[in-house]
Amino acid sequence: MIISSANDYREAARRKVPPFMFHYADGGSYAERTLQRNVTDLADIALRQRVLKDMSQLDTEIELFGEKLSMPVALAPVGALGMNARRGEVQAAQAADNKGIPFTLSTVSICPIEEVAPAIKRPMWFQLYVLKDRGFMKNALERAKAAGCSTLVFTVDMPTPGARYRDMHSGMSGPYKEIRRVLQGITHPFWAWDVGIKGKPHTLGNVSTYMGKPINLDDYIGWLTQNFDPSISWQDLEWIRDFWDGPMVIKGILDPEDAKDAVRFGADGIVVSNHGGRQLDGVLSSARALPPIADAVKGEIKILADSGIRNGLDVVRMLALGADATMLGRSFVYALGAAGRAGVENMLDIFKKEMKVAMTLTSNQRISDITSDALVDYQKLLTEVAK
Repeated sequence: MIISSANDYREAARRKVPPFMFHYADGGSYAERTLQRNVTDLADIALRQRVLKDMSQLDTEIELFGEKLSMPVALAPVGALGMNARRGEVQAAQAADNKGIPFTLSTVSICPIEEVAPAIKRPMWFQLYVLKDRGFMKNALERAKAAGCSTLVFTVDMPTPGARYRDMHSGMSGPYKEIRRVLQGITHPFWAWDVGIKGKPHTLGNVSTYMGKPINLDDYIGWLTQNFDPSISWQDLEWIRDFWDGPMVIKGILDPEDAKDAVRFGADGIVVSNHGGRQLDGVLSSARALPPIADAVKGEIKILADSGIRNGLDVVRMLALGADATMLGRSFVYALGAAGRAGVENMLDIFKKEMKVAMTLTSNQRISDITSDALVDYQKLLTEVAK
């Protein structure tokens, strides 16, 4: 099929990847209203077109946490990424590396830290959950530091897993899940050969290394459910802040007061995120949550944003709403599932081209030029029309 956008990659991945993995990436929690609003609220943001401003020296580069990025984008952490393509974390990391942006390895990746880090030139980021097993957390941090990971992304919006109904229906969880996954593999022969057979082992690499035994996909949900810690508080993170001497980013912020707490805690950055609509359905979309958070802490801490970003135009929208950079999740997962590393690289090229179009037609030559001035002020517009 012809690929021109991340949405095209979604359709290609839907055809190629078995339902249990496609819907794991594609779905949200409960009725998936927040998942839907993430996309529609962001798409509804109107940009202010300006012309004849000489945009011949367009520049999408930024510096973030001491690193130069080719554009204000990082690949977000995604669990079990290696089930979408053969050794998927390595392929996605190499794609990000080739395109000059960071890749963030998930705690619950298929490929362990020690496999992914040597496969790329630039230091990767590492994502860590709050877990009851503090020994695992310390072990993961030590290994991430030893592998040269530059930035720690600490995810705080999963003290308990969200209610994801699609997983029960798709075979990711629920009754007879193993048999259902085998049957799906048979009907997706290319995936079965490339990932199911040649992509082994299908274990949680970081967890298995720590446990000294394979922790496979069947143990995935159970292990997470048993180890997420609902008792966590800011005080519990202090030992991590003391241990980790690189940049630390708090992911899962939706409220200005929590953003202020992150500043007081000493975090270097936050990610305005509702976990892609996969946790608490009914919360604000990231696009709606971002502006008041930016009003509260902009300039005191780096602000990243994710959830709902489906093209380069959405990246520009997030920047105009107050973000310093963005993280991509589903968009690159679709591309990875559809075409591996080459798919992710092409998708990132598409995003950059779309960004350049948006920057040119809003007359923003550099990323730092993109502010709320790039947005249409609806209230002001309505007032003027009323006059």
